[in-house]
Amino acid sequence: MNTKSGKYILKRIIDIFGSIICLLLFSPFLIIIPVVIKIDTRGPVFFLQKRVGKNGETFFTYKFRTMVENAEKLFRKDYKDEDLSDLIFQEKDDPRITRTGRILRRGFDELPQLFNVLKGDMSLVGPRPEIPEIVKYYSSKDRIRLRVKPGITGLAVLRGRGDIPLKETIKYDLEYIENWSLYLDVKILIQTLFIVLVTGKGAR
Repeated sequence: MNTKSGKYILKRIIDIFGSIICLLLFSPFLIIIPVVIKIDTRGPVFFLQKRVGKNGETFFTYKFRTMVENAEKLFRKDYKDEDLSDLIFQEKDDPRITRTGRILRRGFDELPQLFNVLKGDMSLVGPRPEIPEIVKYYSSKDRIRLRVKPGITGLAVLRGRGDIPLKETIKYDLEYIENWSLYLDVKILIQTLFIVLVTGKGAR
């Protein structure tokens, strides 16, 4: 077994134990948040969406719902290749976001993705998983993102999350892949916790 393979096995072990530890630490939120969502707005607690993972395989991500029921039907975007470079997915003051959702979007809404990590669809750290409607327009360089498992957090999250356009997100994801190390993963995880719990930078 070569060194790189060993590091990826260790990354998977860290993902499993890290997600279990996080589920235990954040278990009060996992109990309280569904109750608050149901009190605040009608509709399901969870939001499932098809995303593209490693090697182009699709899976469903789990999130706490932060928008009104049937939000995707209220506003459906038809993406075009020429629009993607400067695309920012999450608009400020989106009227579909619920009162609870504005708080959850600091990062708490993605806690259920810890189950995606346990299943092996995602990693704790990596490029954010993309929707198929966007991936079909990827260039050959962009598709390098699909060589690794997508993550709950990543370098692009630290650089601004919802505040930066897609072309910058891809740039940071490729930088992460090129410079990946277990030390970098740990550094990103620590900084992400600071953003979620303290600053809320890039949350929309």
